[in-house]
Amino acid sequence: MKYRLDLQFFAGEKTEKATPKKRQDTRKKGQVAKSQDVNTAILLLISLGVLALMGGYFKGQFLQLFTSVFDVYLTQEVTANTVQTLLVEMSIALAKIVGPIMGFAIVAGLVSNFGQFGLLFSGEAIKFDLKKIDPIQGAKRIFSVRALVELLKSLLKIGLVGAVTFYVLWQNMDTVMTMFMKAPENAMQFFGKITLYMGFAATLALLFIAALDYAYQRFDFEKNIRMSKQDIKDEHKNMEGNPLIRSKIKEKQRQMSMMRMMSEVPKADVVITNPTHFAIAIQYDDKKSDTPIVIAKGMDHVALKIKEIAKANDVMMVENKPLARGLYKKVELNQPIQEEFFQAVAEVLAFVYRTERKL
Repeated sequence: MKYRLDLQFFAGEKTEKATPKKRQDTRKKGQVAKSQDVNTAILLLISLGVLALMGGYFKGQFLQLFTSVFDVYLTQEVTANTVQTLLVEMSIALAKIVGPIMGFAIVAGLVSNFGQFGLLFSGEAIKFDLKKIDPIQGAKRIFSVRALVELLKSLLKIGLVGAVTFYVLWQNMDTVMTMFMKAPENAMQFFGKITLYMGFAATLALLFIAALDYAYQRFDFEKNIRMSKQDIKDEHKNMEGNPLIRSKIKEKQRQMSMMRMMSEVPKADVVITNPTHFAIAIQYDDKKSDTPIVIAKGMDHVALKIKEIAKANDVMMVENKPLARGLYKKVELNQPIQEEFFQAVAEVLAFVYRTERKL
């Protein structure tokens, strides 16, 4: 018994890497490889750094706030003016405390996001989508591989963060036990310091988890945007059918062709000119061809460019209006000249060789 293999079955398999266009379209929708744990870890790191470096500043602001409240405002008569003044001054004092932390938190968010996927503004991610509240889709998400990964990641966070913070506390347990016999100010300083140490240890653990999570998110993102061979064919077909894309491709091809042609001008033996409207660069190498070849030609501004390059590279230019016009019209680029131009071109080349020998 023979079994017929349907190759169309494999056409839908998404085995190919996403094309640049697919990546661009996906990015426009706000879909990028991103780990929220990276944001959290960097935010914690910068916030703890701010607390460590600006602890004295925050302490001074808090003392000033409480001194004002207990020494000044609690002794005043409660009136509309005193309450208004109290609210204004407390708002300013709290802004001085919270402002730096909020500012650095915003910077941390921007830095972590920019480091992961660069500059991106997309309204697609915040658009209302019925699929997000679909109970069937929600159930699928709950029992998906991603949900399992998130569960394992949460357990790893709890275990690792708990372990490192407990280790820091355990290493200082002897000092902790003696703090109850110390002055309150000394005890507060110690507990503030040990809390910062535990915070930094937890942050380092979170950074480690965040690095693993980012690697997974990038792998998962690449897997989700894979394309089938048929998808790639359809994309190319659609791009070729777009008039704007076609015109851009043709323009790019013209530019590349022009650059290649101009790069050949320094190799020419002579440039025959009109002198203003046409310029034809001729090369004769008996090892490559029995007849001279037109390696560059142009009219008007292209002719001017050919002459500029020829002059810069000491390629001799000879004015011959009928010959220049005839070569431009009848000889294609990178093709040997026709028999009707043999005599005229031979005379020009002979003149060039004689002149070069004299020089």
